[in-house]
Order: sequence, then C-alpha cells, then structure tokens
Amino acid sequence: MTMSWLKMKAEEAEYVDGGALHALISRSFQQLGLPPEDADFSADVLVQADLRGVDSHGVQNSVPNIYVPQLRAGKINVRPTVTVVHETPSTATVDGDNGMGMVVGRYGMELAMRKAREVGCGFVSVRNSNHYGMAGYYAMMALPHDMVGMSTTTARAGVVPLGGREPRLGTNPIAVAAPTFEEIPFVFDVATSTVAAQKVAIASISGRQLPDGWIADRDGRPSNDPKLPRDQRVLLPLGGGTREGGGHKGYGLAVIVDIFSGMLSGAGWSMDVEGFNCGHFFGAWRVDAFRPADEFKRDMDRMIRELHDTPTAVGFDRVYVAGELDHEMEQERRAHGIPIHKDVVAYLRKLAGELGFEPGL
Repeated sequence: MTMSWLKMKAEEAEYVDGGALHALISRSFQQLGLPPEDADFSADVLVQADLRGVDSHGVQNSVPNIYVPQLRAGKINVRPTVTVVHETPSTATVDGDNGMGMVVGRYGMELAMRKAREVGCGFVSVRNSNHYGMAGYYAMMALPHDMVGMSTTTARAGVVPLGGREPRLGTNPIAVAAPTFEEIPFVFDVATSTVAAQKVAIASISGRQLPDGWIADRDGRPSNDPKLPRDQRVLLPLGGGTREGGGHKGYGLAVIVDIFSGMLSGAGWSMDVEGFNCGHFFGAWRVDAFRPADEFKRDMDRMIRELHDTPTAVGFDRVYVAGELDHEMEQERRAHGIPIHKDVVAYLRKLAGELGFEPGL
C-alpha cells in the first residue's frame, strides 16, 4: 500500500473512476496489439493495484514507464504461444514466448490451480515472460477456490547483496494469500528489498526525502536523495544494509525467489534479466487436501481476531493483518476514485488521442 508520506498532494492529483481507467488501459493495449481478452485482463491487474493502493505497480507508474514503451518497441510478443515444456502431476515449467507478463502469469497461476484441484497442490515455474504487475493479484486468484495461493517473480538486478556495493538481485517480491470465512483474507505481498524500485520513482516525482535504509550510492554509502539517478543508486535488501538490522534476511529471501522463479524455470537469476524479460513462480494448495476447508477458514478468522486483540504499542491505533489496509483502500477508491497524478492523466489522454479513441477520463 502507498505510504502516507508518498501520497500526492491534493493539487497534484486527479481522481479517476476505476472503470473508466480500466476501459482506457484495455483499449490502449488493444490498439497496441493485444487481443481484447488479454488486454482486459492486463488492465484489470494494473487497475486492481491502483485500487488497493499499490500505486508503484499500477497504471500511473507502469503504463508510461514499462508497458507502452515495451509494446511500441515490439519487445513484447502480443500473441504468444505459451507452452508447457516439462510437467508432472503436481508441477510444470512453462515458456511464456516473451508474452505480456499478465497474460503469461494468468496461464501459470491457472495451471497451478488446476493441478491443485487434481492432486492437492500445484507448482508452476515460468520462463521467458515479462513484468507481470502486482504479485499479489495472482496469489489472490486462489482465494475463491478455497486454496492458498503464492506468487514470486525475478526482476532486473538493482538490489545489493548484504555487504556488496554493486546490484546483483532484483526486488524479487513474494506474495501469499489465504482464504477466511468472515475476516478479510490474508494477503501478504512484499518486495524482498526494503522498498520497491517504483516507490523510489514515485518519490523522485515529488522530491520527498527518502527514509533511511532504502537506497545507497554506488560506493555503498546510505543516501536519502530521491533524485539520485538510477545508474548512481542501488536498493538495499529488506532489513537494510546491516546484519544487525536484518539485512541478511531480505538478502536470503531474494535469493529464494531467484531459485523458485529463475533457477527452477531456467530463466536464470536476477543478473540474467534483460529489460523486463523475467521468470515467475506460482503455487496453489487446496486447503481440503490438508483438512476441511471450513475448519481452516474458521481458524484463520480466529487467528486474525486474536491478532486484532493485541494491545497496541505507543503510536499505534490498532494492529492490522496483511491485506487489510489494501482492502480498506480499495473500498475508499471504488467509492471516491483513484488519485492519479495530473501529469499522468494528461499522458493517458494524449495516449488515447494518439491511438485514435476518446479517453473517457
């Protein structure tokens, strides 16, 4: 979710209806060559990120900086032949044929869930795909089916290993979602760096000083400067740049993502990512392969309520569980609109004009 200090000032934002934004992005992707169904799904992944407050992986950062440039340059195969290149009853390796990351991601997660329905669990590693948006979207696909979902992805190297001063790892996110009965589902979706690279990009637009522990310069000196050029900065692993702060934990988790998404699939690790071509990993566990789903979901509700009942520390109003803040943001933005930076809204309107249709914003 967007951190409060990264929120746009009121005068910078224009509030946009989620449905109208989805229509514009889908139409733009269709005009750039994606089939309608693929364009709709890709737009849904991006707008869902904006609705949940994951602005770093939504429309305003990803569309102008990743998808439109890549599609216009022909760097994404708009009609890929996604194929299974290795398979067992519970596992598969998929080649995405350099397709749109969301399209390949949907294939991989749906295949993992199909295997879970058949044998209890399914794991799919993917190579030759592209940036697939918000990792949590794919994990959440499992929730309506009473499954636990998981998704990870490699990314271009921009994060230093603990003790290093040159990037070797991607932000390499991990997402896990678990169903509940009455409580909001558990949805954990985080980068294994202290912060996602796109949040630094958002901060650079506003010029707001970065918190300690986010970035360092190319000599390994910590920095708070959001304007430090990309080629002169590195991201730090989750936990920061010291073992005392827990940097070794984020470092290790990032390597695990490279193993799942890159080594199992044959995509290679973060250092092998060229542009946005990368590997993913999807997992699905059918809850009733372990115990009755209703019992599991009742216990999930109980665990969440007991976490809520934790006495709060000084400076906190309540204890949240992963996914709740994002859910609250989604309700707010569905009701009042998604705040998009005015410069990005202008870009989207111009893009629609260039592609020959009315933007509807």
